[in-house]
Amino acid sequence: MRLQLGVSSLHADSNPHYGTGKGTTIYRFTSDQFSSYYSKIINTNSRDATHVLDGLLNNDTDLNIEEHYTDIAGYKDQVFALTYLLGFRFAPRIRDLSDVLNKCDKFSNLDGILKGKINEKIIKDNYDEVLRLASSIKEGTVTSSLIISKLAYYSRQNSLATALREMGKIEKTIFILDYISSEELRRKIQKGLNKGEAMNGLARAIFFGKQGELRERTMQSQLQKASALNLIINAINIWNTFYLEKAINYKESIVEYIDYNLIPHISPLGWEHINMLGEYTFNLNELETKALHRPLNI
Repeated sequence: MRLQLGVSSLHADSNPHYGTGKGTTIYRFTSDQFSSYYSKIINTNSRDATHVLDGLLNNDTDLNIEEHYTDIAGYKDQVFALTYLLGFRFAPRIRDLSDVLNKCDKFSNLDGILKGKINEKIIKDNYDEVLRLASSIKEGTVTSSLIISKLAYYSRQNSLATALREMGKIEKTIFILDYISSEELRRKIQKGLNKGEAMNGLARAIFFGKQGELRERTMQSQLQKASALNLIINAINIWNTFYLEKAINYKESIVEYIDYNLIPHISPLGWEHINMLGEYTFNLNELETKALHRPLNI
């Protein structure tokens, strides 16, 4: 969720979304239950992929996270490798597969989806180092976002970075085969991404004060604002879920048939029934006359 900053900040950056202004991004993680379980302030031009594992590993919840959906901006070969090593299935929505993968001369009929050969030797030579890196990330010795951002700038001569990329290509290939052959998987990924977009829509409806701009200068203050926003989102989610259940129970008591197949498609993130602006009421009988003034606050 991109937000324009209304103040000068070291963490702000330019982006076409802000016109001549600068802004930052709240990277939010959404569960299958429509709850927001982790958020992070990131550079507005940073790729989501750099920060995927931060949310999966560092959230303070009891969620048993098995699979993570993301858009094309969250996709990197290294992320495929590290998520696999750390016990998650990485499932990005990859558009234009023919552009993602290069051609292979050996199988001309499969030019659109094949890329080349995996360098198995470099994986074997650096496997222990790769495992140590994954262990350091899991134990919190180093953040995954720091490691992934550094690996992105390493040259191809760096054996650890290359080995991690090659491992990621293996996992990416397996995923792409599943992605191509399974309509159910593609639909599941799209549904997961739709939940995140719905949550961003609710967040923007809530975040209307100060013209929808962040006015905090430090990253800590910005993160506090993002956390408060998540708290309100989750409160609305719980409120809507509670009353949706009561509405379903009421319907069951007055009608003979309910299509229960529709219930999983109901989202608790609607806000049309919520007055975000409050109400202003004035009692003319209680208004003071012009002769009566409030005391000065001095």
